[in-house]
Amino acid sequence: MRPFWLEQALFNDGDLAPALQGEQSADVCIVGGGFTGLWTAIQAKQKNPALDIAIIESDLCGAGASGRNGGCLLTWSAKFFTLRRLFGEAEAIRLVKASEAVVQHIAAFCREQGIDAELRQDGTLYTATSQAQIGTLDPVMQGLEACGIKSYYDMPPEEVARRSGSARNLAGVYSPIAATVHPGKLVRGLRRAALNMGIRIYERSPMLDFSTDHPAIVRTPCGSIKAKKLVLAINAWMASRFPQFERTIAVVSSDMVITEKCPELLEQIGLTDGVSVLDSRTFVYYYRNTVDGRIMLGKGGNTFSWGGRIAPVFDQRSPYEAELTQALHDFFPALRNVPVTASWNGPSDRSVTGFPFFGKLNGASHIYYGFGYSGNGVGPTYMGGQILSSMLLDLDNEWTRSPLTQGPLGHFPPEPIRYVGSIVVRNAIRRKERAEDEDRQPWMVDKLLSKFANAAGKADKA
Repeated sequence: MRPFWLEQALFNDGDLAPALQGEQSADVCIVGGGFTGLWTAIQAKQKNPALDIAIIESDLCGAGASGRNGGCLLTWSAKFFTLRRLFGEAEAIRLVKASEAVVQHIAAFCREQGIDAELRQDGTLYTATSQAQIGTLDPVMQGLEACGIKSYYDMPPEEVARRSGSARNLAGVYSPIAATVHPGKLVRGLRRAALNMGIRIYERSPMLDFSTDHPAIVRTPCGSIKAKKLVLAINAWMASRFPQFERTIAVVSSDMVITEKCPELLEQIGLTDGVSVLDSRTFVYYYRNTVDGRIMLGKGGNTFSWGGRIAPVFDQRSPYEAELTQALHDFFPALRNVPVTASWNGPSDRSVTGFPFFGKLNGASHIYYGFGYSGNGVGPTYMGGQILSSMLLDLDNEWTRSPLTQGPLGHFPPEPIRYVGSIVVRNAIRRKERAEDEDRQPWMVDKLLSKFANAAGKADKA
């Protein structure tokens, strides 16, 4: 099933790249035509225009996670405490600033290349939808302020409700440094820009295998590419292809629904700009409106895969469509009679830390990888391109010196402990947050189990 966003983008851009045929060669071969692969190719080409770069994509560019996300272009500022704990204060501050700069970088690139990605720089709201969530972001806000990098400010409750379009949001903080995009139009726009720069793209060309010799040889059903350097940018699909990464990520679904067009109702409830709204639960609800007058709502942490394998459910309508539709109606009672156009889900590659990691495959000096975006990839994939392009060109800069290039920082338990534990903790979180939504005291065991949750999908709380 094609992602909803990609179907919309292809309606206006039916151009398909050819499949790889015969024996080819390149300076650099990038496996994966999503945001990471495209940004890496584009930035490497910008730094060295003479570089011969080829991208192979198993389906169409954007058919994976890049075309299935909610289109929220967020920063790492709300995860400052985790960054500081992992990498130290100086690097944490640098990464927060770099993630904020990405919003402008992507906006500028779209302007320069004439990409209509429906990018709207209207900021983001982190909200509380229960009394238990109120104030949970205060510590990280104070930490950002102490380091002089706080872009958020508190909003009065009535302003939070007005700006978010929903009285369910009881409190919140707002940052203007965020945007929303049409992910399908962005990824297809990057594809066109890459082609215009002379980067070769082969779609419908799945990698069958590759050699680790130098040069590397990547084989597809109808051809092969011999490359001096190889980049693996297949994200959630890495764990199923490379056993060494099986315990470095947990593949978890993010499920979404989107309504039919209803611009008049959106005008009535006040949700008329491109602000993104995320609540403060562990597996957040997030929503935004679209340029053509729809509302998209999503929630992560629903379906967990066994051993990092990409299950068939990830390519189908969301099995949580009914629950998401009910949540949509809880946020927006006025939309109860508006049909849901589509639902979908996609695999999110959640790392132990909640941040992506990069490195060289098995220590091979010419084979690079980057993945683990943990459900927040629209902006950070640009940073992934900065890192991987710098590594490809053997540069000595703040990106190649970053601890993000040291590979995975931690591992999940082996199966079946990881899978069973994930389900137990997920269900405890659901019970705990349901009690909080109903202003009841959660069970102590659920509160204890909830502490085991990976914080990758949410803002820091302490």
